[in-house]
Amino acid sequence: MEYFWRQQDDIPSGMGYPLFGEIHIFSSVITILIVLILINHLLKVGSRKRMFIIKLIPVVMLFMELFKDAFLISVHRFSVAYLPLHVCSIGIFIFLLREYLPWKWAKDFLGELAYVLIMPGSIAALLFPDWTIYYPVLNFMNLYSFAWHGALILYPLLLRISGLVKPSIKHIYQPILFLLVTTPLIYAFDKHFNCNFFFVNWPVPGSPLAYFASLLGNPGYLIGYAGLVLIILIIVYGIDLAIMELIMVV
Repeated sequence: MEYFWRQQDDIPSGMGYPLFGEIHIFSSVITILIVLILINHLLKVGSRKRMFIIKLIPVVMLFMELFKDAFLISVHRFSVAYLPLHVCSIGIFIFLLREYLPWKWAKDFLGELAYVLIMPGSIAALLFPDWTIYYPVLNFMNLYSFAWHGALILYPLLLRISGLVKPSIKHIYQPILFLLVTTPLIYAFDKHFNCNFFFVNWPVPGSPLAYFASLLGNPGYLIGYAGLVLIILIIVYGIDLAIMELIMVV
């Protein structure tokens, strides 16, 4: 527990654990299992209570983010690199706006973004985490990162099973337009402050982006990145449609 309340710059190198090692796989599996257990439990409660919990999740996540920032400030390690500008971090704003804006069109749009963009991005983060090489298992930032991405998966799934979002591939232009607007701004921010939000400044080692970079260089890997995002969006819409058709048949 010596390194529990430490940021990566205050931890000796080599204290982390490897991508696709036993600890990484175990931690990701446990995170997904907890999400599935919570969903199974919430399916059994009344709809009114479930709706309350759905509205509560973004608020809880907001306080999680504020607590993390307070911790980083307390150890004098907060910087622009910890601003909530990653795809997964932006999820908190999408979730909050989806719950508390009064307009149905906004709820539909933001709910679809949560389901087809934020959730797959969070699953990808569990598959290719960029924090595990820096932190030991028993570290606040490590545990927080798994809990955060678990919540980013839980909320959109709850929206879907509750019928609050109804994705359609006809709406694929929505996440694409969102990314076309936000990504250039994030890219400019990354270049100015030497950050890597959206992973558009450099690829995460061991990830598909690193493979694209080995073929296309940097920034050439962004071409492969864009293609991969489009493929993932199509897959998410396709899987959702297949599941819904299967449910209708059964």
